[in-house]
Amino acid sequence: MDQKSTFKHWCIVELFGHSKIAGLCTEENIAGTNMLRVDVPETKTQPAFTKYYGSSAIYAINPVDEQTAIICAQSLQVGQVQEWNAETFMKKFADNKYSLPAPETILGDEPRDQFGLGTDDDDEDDDGYQTTARSEGSY
Repeated sequence: MDQKSTFKHWCIVELFGHSKIAGLCTEENIAGTNMLRVDVPETKTQPAFTKYYGSSAIYAINPVDEQTAIICAQSLQVGQVQEWNAETFMKKFADNKYSLPAPETILGDEPRDQFGLGTDDDDEDDDGYQTTARSEGSY
């Protein structure tokens, strides 16, 4: 017999990385591999959307009734993937919506970098201590 059963259930899916998603789950072949399609229902705070997961990303699939999946989707607040566009990002950066923090001044007027280090880049220690290279065999 060449009968193929189709998977179509409301589920709460546990994913690696301690995350969960809830929705109507079906199996779909994409690019030669079977993937789990999760159609997350519309909730009070977000529109309906679809996500696909490979089997290696899935820890557990818990079939539930539709109402439970919808309540779970509302409480999980899993967001859909937002489009990332370099042009949009650069425009926001140019409009100063995103900017780097100004360098901080710590212990005086010497500017500090993000790690709290000064900008003194010479090879001499300011306390008068000179570092010397070790001679061969002195390790």
